Amino acid sequence: MMMKVLQMVSFLLTLLTAGSCSQEEVDQQVMLPQNLEVIVEAGENGLVALSFTADQVNFFRVSFGEESEMPERVSGNEASFRYNTPGEYTITVQAHATETDFIQEELVVTITEQMLGIGFPDSGFSSPMAYEGYSLAWNDEFEAETLSNDWVFEIGDGCPDLCGWGNNELQYYRRENTELKEGYLVITAKEESRGGKNYTSSRLKTQGQQNFQFGRIDIRAALPQGQGIWPAFWMLGENITEIPWPACGEIDIMEMIGGNADGRDNTVHGTLHWDNNGSYASDGGKRSLSDGAILKDNFHVYSLIWEEDRITWLLDDEVFHSMDISPAAMDEFREPFFLLINMAVGGNWPGNPDASTRFPQQLAVDYVRVFEKE
Repeated sequence: MMMKVLQMVSFLLTLLTAGSCSQEEVDQQVMLPQNLEVIVEAGENGLVALSFTADQVNFFRVSFGEESEMPERVSGNEASFRYNTPGEYTITVQAHATETDFIQEELVVTITEQMLGIGFPDSGFSSPMAYEGYSLAWNDEFEAETLSNDWVFEIGDGCPDLCGWGNNELQYYRRENTELKEGYLVITAKEESRGGKNYTSSRLKTQGQQNFQFGRIDIRAALPQGQGIWPAFWMLGENITEIPWPACGEIDIMEMIGGNADGRDNTVHGTLHWDNNGSYASDGGKRSLSDGAILKDNFHVYSLIWEEDRITWLLDDEVFHSMDISPAAMDEFREPFFLLINMAVGGNWPGNPDASTRFPQQLAVDYVRVFEKE
């Protein structure tokens, strides 16, 4: 009798266990997410932003394709990442029902050098090698393996005589930040510590090598971009060692103060600085690109027509400003000047770099041509 009871208990336990397993199998039939959609938007300086949606989803995991990177859980349905190296990257977005139950989508994004601020556009405006009534007096096409002796470097931070180069700039100038590459003169601004400064760049000039007086100057270049980035093509009076600034005169062919706001990365400035009967004076004009274009997008030609009584600024051969320099107080602009090319970081005018500024930044100059009237 006892044996039959034990057998019955054992049979009931087996039924209960079997019933429990069957219920567990039902519970594990998880409903997977559906309709996963991913939108990718490429921003400035290597920034890629994702937005994603799915039905019946509990959370998302995202990988931006960096080496050995596993998908990480994100809050909400958006994520972003800033790439620092050119290449192709596979972005993975997973829509999870549970940790182990999910669907996913993979997308390939291509990050170019130009997106990172270190590439050059393959389009833009070009100017001719000859103009009616002018002859080519001097030029540098930057196609040699080494930089011409017509250019000399300024090194350091301007101290002790002109600390911050007179503008509270943040860079330390080095010759190592200049190279000849692909037929361009390339100046690279870097975020690195040198000479007590947190940034480096380059500044070149033709002082003592090549001076110019009147004519037309064309400079074809692709500019950098970003808050606190300040490229310039300009001229100083050859007599600056005897007659200090501003009495020696300064001609700014092109300046751009970088930044996302309108009138920054899309705007070129042309300015004169001089001594007006013992008082500092300056005046100039500017031109902005339209329809959301910025100067970095293409090569442009920045030009100056310098006559004895007038200086005129052009962008892509279109005049945007002109000044009468005939008054006697502006006599400095009837003397020889030398050329300068530089890219500053920070300073009184552009302000300092911020979290939006990406480094390195590059200024690429295709050619500099100086024409004299025949």
